[in-house]
Amino acid sequence: MGSRSLRTLWMVAIVGILSACSTQVPLEEPTSRPPVSGSIEVPPPDANEPLPAPIQQAKSRWVPVHWSSVPGLEQDNLADAWNAWIKSCGRPPAPFAQFCSEVRRMSMATTQEQREWMVARFQPYRVESLDGNPDGMLTSYFEPMLDGARQPGNGYSIPLYKAPASLGARKPWYSRQQIDTLPQAQAELQDKVIAWVSDPVDAMVLHIQGSGRVRVQEADGSVRMIRVAYAATNDHPYKSIGKWLLDQGLVRDATWPGIKAWIAANPARINELLWSNPRYVFFKEEPLSALDAEFGPNGAQGVPLTPGRSIAVDRASIPYGTPVWLSSTGPTVQLNRLVMAQDTGSAILGAVRADYFAGWGHEAGDFAGRVKQPLRLWVLWPRHLAKR
Repeated sequence: MGSRSLRTLWMVAIVGILSACSTQVPLEEPTSRPPVSGSIEVPPPDANEPLPAPIQQAKSRWVPVHWSSVPGLEQDNLADAWNAWIKSCGRPPAPFAQFCSEVRRMSMATTQEQREWMVARFQPYRVESLDGNPDGMLTSYFEPMLDGARQPGNGYSIPLYKAPASLGARKPWYSRQQIDTLPQAQAELQDKVIAWVSDPVDAMVLHIQGSGRVRVQEADGSVRMIRVAYAATNDHPYKSIGKWLLDQGLVRDATWPGIKAWIAANPARINELLWSNPRYVFFKEEPLSALDAEFGPNGAQGVPLTPGRSIAVDRASIPYGTPVWLSSTGPTVQLNRLVMAQDTGSAILGAVRADYFAGWGHEAGDFAGRVKQPLRLWVLWPRHLAKR
């Protein structure tokens, strides 16, 4: 996923319930804003005008539709989505850069004014696979929160490493098991520890998500929150620990409660479980100011993720920075909303595929672990680029 590709490798089988404070998963919308004087005047599109031609991408086909076909358009309050859109304007892709001044101006408009502007400026296209299937899958990911310390001891024994200097010279680098057991691997990681955490499974969840927040105790006894962001991997393939348990016939329930129950019953085999995933993630430490704490880590587009309004996609189907209408119905949640394609991931593959950024902490992690449900997507493409 670009700078954080492992984050979207999150699967239902390895959700961690982390004992930390958490953000509320953003499912309820804020109330509408008052009208803004001097809003941008835009003429509505003609509902009877002919639709443009379909657009072909490497892995998808975009089929034009009228706005009346977009589900839930009138119900979505767009304020949070506008925050994500403004973030995208920090590094806008070429087709959308010209709209950024208007996006910023419309940030204080009412939801109705924002909706009218969006409908006038953009043409919706239903995303389909190359064989015409509009149905796909929605999953979710999050930013774990852990407690940690700068020095080992008092239960903190699991290191979170920065990338070693020799990483690029050896491909693949040492596997997870080798990193844990080989003296030469550990020697190359000397002085590369960002922080120590207490639970190896929670550390694995952090590796899978690719980024997280650590409430770290400094050497002087003070405590502060930092972000550990994805920096690199050891170039080994990712393997699901839940799938390993299923393949070994050790569990029939590969959800997190099932995995947790197996770990509790088999503490001597925890390394065997963790080593079944040879991929290892190295991190970089980032400060977490009050402003930074309101958003997630940078996605592959290079802008901070917005809870409930940022998604990871297959970039061969949908380019970064594209506004997307997302529709997904249960069993976990019903969503009809505007989101921004701001991230990607090696497990997020296919035409109609999205990973929904839920936020950070316990509630977001619990939510992300339960989401695996049907999905449809509509990209919103500039009208002036549509070939009619």
